[in-house]
Amino acid sequence: MLLFIALANSHYFLRGPSVLGGYPQDGSAVDQAVTWLIASFVDGRAHPMFAFLFGYGVAQIARRQQALGPKAVRRLLWRRSLVLVVVGFLHAVLLYVGDILAAYGVLLLACAWLVHRRDRWLLLTALFFFVLGALPGGGSLTISTDPPHVSMLPPDLLSMVVQRPPVSLYIALLGPPGFVCPFVLGLWAGRRRVLEQPQRHRTLLRATAVLGIGAAALGAQPISLVLAGVLSRPDRATLELFGPLHDTTGLLGGLGYAALLSLIALRLQAGRHRPVVDAIAAVGQRSMTCYLAQSLVWAAVFTPFLLDLSGMLTVATTALLAVTTWLGTVLLADRMRRTGRRGPFEVLIRRFTYRQRPH
Repeated sequence: MLLFIALANSHYFLRGPSVLGGYPQDGSAVDQAVTWLIASFVDGRAHPMFAFLFGYGVAQIARRQQALGPKAVRRLLWRRSLVLVVVGFLHAVLLYVGDILAAYGVLLLACAWLVHRRDRWLLLTALFFFVLGALPGGGSLTISTDPPHVSMLPPDLLSMVVQRPPVSLYIALLGPPGFVCPFVLGLWAGRRRVLEQPQRHRTLLRATAVLGIGAAALGAQPISLVLAGVLSRPDRATLELFGPLHDTTGLLGGLGYAALLSLIALRLQAGRHRPVVDAIAAVGQRSMTCYLAQSLVWAAVFTPFLLDLSGMLTVATTALLAVTTWLGTVLLADRMRRTGRRGPFEVLIRRFTYRQRPH
């Protein structure tokens, strides 16, 4: 998930004579190929997977704390959401204005009441927001020809602290409706422990992986081929159809990726020492810390008053930077695992959520 998040976030910093949807259009054939790959399999697919897993994690929390009663569980989740909002806002202002932590905090604040609703309500809610996003003109994806906003690449510290708060607020308030469907489906799946007990849900997981990833790959092609320069940019009316198609199939792709990873985990024998798997699992256990660590790299590499490489790196080299950054967080998380340390931001959120120091 965090590898895909790195690939999805980093290319939006790039500048060039002509930029389309966050991709410079004056690159080489390799850049075009990388653009097609990211637009087809990552953009609009990583964040729904994140939202699904976020909902799944909330269901796990509710199950572990069910002895407290529904009201106490909601208050606990609201405290967690407030921590996400605060950390997300600071993250957006200081490091990466495209932060989604605050948006997920607002999402949890608004949807905590769904945690104890019946399955029928969860599925109907998910269906409603899925259909809403599928309506023409209802998708969040647009092919913009604008260069990165000044809030992404502020020329100085004053511009950074002035420009970024309004953008962060905009994302935090308008982003959550697009994540309600995968979040609620995560709640539903978390109740059944679908990802934790894949042997009991093989058929569902296989169908979700094949159909979800297949639909995401096909549904991405109209947008992906335009971004890669294979097709010319269509008119606005056509974009209002292509955008929702890209987004809704991306949601299915996010579910498919989660299902596929669960099936892969089923194939790995429990109890065996697998250094690579253990290291990646360590990242998952420190996901917020690793996500924020990515932004330290983006800030250092792309900020105009630091290294200022947004006009020098290409789509391909930026993708290489994203993969290298993710590998760095894997090494960092694995070292923390071997030394018995939790991620500092996981400690922070646990302390405020449960009002106690973690043991």
